[in-house]
Amino acid sequence: MNFWLLFAAFLIVTLGAAWALRLTGQAATHNRPYWRDMSYGVAYGFVLAALAIAGALYLYFVNQNAFFRWAVQGFIIFAIAAFLFRLLGRYVGLASTRRLFREMPLTAAFGILVILIYAFVAIFAQWLAPYGQEQILSQANLAAGGDPALGGDPGFPLGTDQIGRDILSRLIYGAQNTVGIAFATTCLAFVLGGSLGFLAAVLGGWLDQLLSRGVDVLMAIPALIFALLLMTIASAWAGSQSGLLTFYMVIIIAVIDSTRVFRLSRAVGLNIVVMDYIEAAKLRGEGLGYLVFREVLPNAYAPLLAEFGLRFCFVFLTIAALSFLGVGIQPPLADWGTMVRDLSQFINYAAFAPLAAAAPLMAAGAIALLTVAVNFVVDWMLHKTSGLKE
Repeated sequence: MNFWLLFAAFLIVTLGAAWALRLTGQAATHNRPYWRDMSYGVAYGFVLAALAIAGALYLYFVNQNAFFRWAVQGFIIFAIAAFLFRLLGRYVGLASTRRLFREMPLTAAFGILVILIYAFVAIFAQWLAPYGQEQILSQANLAAGGDPALGGDPGFPLGTDQIGRDILSRLIYGAQNTVGIAFATTCLAFVLGGSLGFLAAVLGGWLDQLLSRGVDVLMAIPALIFALLLMTIASAWAGSQSGLLTFYMVIIIAVIDSTRVFRLSRAVGLNIVVMDYIEAAKLRGEGLGYLVFREVLPNAYAPLLAEFGLRFCFVFLTIAALSFLGVGIQPPLADWGTMVRDLSQFINYAAFAPLAAAAPLMAAGAIALLTVAVNFVVDWMLHKTSGLKE
């Protein structure tokens, strides 16, 4: 009951503040058009924004919440890094890349910068990680921060897990395993779904109907539940062979996600095959391979490239979810989804050691950051290919 009373009071106060804001603005500016034409909803939005800013300042300066302060500081650091990266790209590189950076919004620069950092960490994980991903050290359950008074060790800045593996090293190797496997799975899904989709669009007839109905059946089942069911069966087949189970996972997720790629490529292909240049190529006697790879594919490149970014995010999150549930990437390979599950006990240390409690959040944050970065780049690509202007 108290909650609803507080909510009603909050609603009344904010609605009154919005009315007062609009009235005050009209009186102070002598009824200028901006304030005169301002809707009540816009004024209420300004009030909510002011409350959000005040709450953020309170959490940062008064309450001094450690996780919120890290989030704000990380946001500022990444924003500055993205600005400098875009500025560097405008003056360094080829003429085409410099022009691209001049047209690029800051969000896209942030996304590209994050993707490049992830790619660098994934490629050079063996040299960046201080220990091996499966290496078991002498000390287990060390708290992050390196403070001996809080159960840490200066040699392990992010601590160790339950069996003594270095969390920093596993976090670095997680980029190689999680992101690398997700990228390979997405590529396989596009090869499978894109090829069948273009074939269905170009040939049509019984092949189109057969493939389309099969895809409809697969898409009728929720993807994560279907993947979890198939991975449970694959776990029984693979037994203790973790590499074989990872191979099964790549095939299963690629097949499930290829259905979405099939629908898009078929829809785009059907719009292309009715064009005059396709008819001209058929009259010249060009074969199926020429029609698909030289005529249809180049004209479907833009929407497929944007879809690749979105599909990669879904595949990436699916792999992390399966690993969190215990049927994804198997030990001794490091994986961010598994790390979130295994390190969840460290959240109990939040009261006296915030950095130790952040251990599972680092893996979750790595997943979220890459997902946001890829979506920023995809949004920019969709904007460029749509022909819309600012």
